[in-house]
Amino acid sequence: MKILVVGSGGREHAIAWRLSRDPVKHELFCAPGNAGTALVAQNADIAADDIAGICEWTRRNNPDLVVVGPEAPLVKGLADALASIGTPVFGPVAAGARIEGSKRFAKEIMRAAGVPTGLAEIHTDPAEAKKALARFGLPVVVKADGLAAGKGVVVAESVEEAERAIDDMLVESKFGKAGAEILIEEFLDGEECSILAMTDGENALLLPPSQDHKRVFDGDKGPNTGGMGAYAPAPVVGAADMDWIKSNIIMPVVKELGKRGIPYRGILYAGLMVTPEGGRIAKSGKRINVVEFNARFGDPETEAVLPLIGGDFSKALLHAATGRLSDGDLEILPGAAATVILASGGYPGAYAKGKKIEGLDKTAGGDKSVVFHCGTAAKDGTIVTSGGRVLSATGRGATLREAVDRAYRAVSGISFENMFFRKDIAHRAFERN
Repeated sequence: MKILVVGSGGREHAIAWRLSRDPVKHELFCAPGNAGTALVAQNADIAADDIAGICEWTRRNNPDLVVVGPEAPLVKGLADALASIGTPVFGPVAAGARIEGSKRFAKEIMRAAGVPTGLAEIHTDPAEAKKALARFGLPVVVKADGLAAGKGVVVAESVEEAERAIDDMLVESKFGKAGAEILIEEFLDGEECSILAMTDGENALLLPPSQDHKRVFDGDKGPNTGGMGAYAPAPVVGAADMDWIKSNIIMPVVKELGKRGIPYRGILYAGLMVTPEGGRIAKSGKRINVVEFNARFGDPETEAVLPLIGGDFSKALLHAATGRLSDGDLEILPGAAATVILASGGYPGAYAKGKKIEGLDKTAGGDKSVVFHCGTAAKDGTIVTSGGRVLSATGRGATLREAVDRAYRAVSGISFENMFFRKDIAHRAFERN
């Protein structure tokens, strides 16, 4: 097939890489892609959120499928625009992408579908929002309703911190329209888990559960990031939990969206909190709440999950995009995978770009390890840094320990100025033993 992958990060490199390993050979393109996607696909110099540009490219090149990576173009209506010209697209229409683009909408869908989630109130007036804090206690979560580049969520440990977050969003407008409406939300304690469900609007197939590492430093310390690593499968949920999650979270949301005339086709990403208190009880006795929904593959979860998917990945994506998904479309391989993010010094704050990356030619690991490009660019024949999260080193093994060790071996061969990474990926899984 001729396939266009939209996006420029590690997630998109992982998608293109996995498609390149299908039993049949595809003609792969990425828009705009990065220095890594150029190794497995042809890059097209079109921004991911350039709806008109991507549609024009599609008219000229007539791909069999478009796979949309990031959330912003989905919220802007890229899937709608592509569908209008007859192109199959893996990714929800704008009305479905609102489940990530509006936290208020997500809560409304969850309540209507009977999905377990934390209590929340919607506010536009800062004084009223501050009064609401007393009803929630501490810690408390303050969220911008819309997309805020991963920075619109504050877990406040004090009233002063919560009030400052409210002022930042509603008074100072630090997140623009995204923060014009906010949620004051119940803090849910426990262990997080990411569930990526592939759906065609009627059926759903769950990929292996994964766990992201949001905090920048070892031991889950420091500010939140876009993710410093991930691993799969995450033992925080088992097979019985996965069945419960599908029946009580994923399918009720898919059906509720369908009742509203929204055929959701793509990835429905459920960010879960597994906790001993609050929510509903899964068959295993655990209590599981939804923290958030996303409308696309997670990043860096995708880099840890896709190495565990076998068979013809393009068939699963196409069948989801065209309403023909079936149980046989997804093959899950045994074993485990883990990915470690290599970041630029200063991230998630200010960081320098254009630093030469050494050692990429020494990291090839066949089926056992691969390095995905997250924020890279080609310059004068060399690969340089162009983002805060630069590379994602992934290892696969029969056990999680093997996978993690292989990921860190890949890391050991790479260097660039002020590079840093977490050294405790999958620590929660190992602590269980």
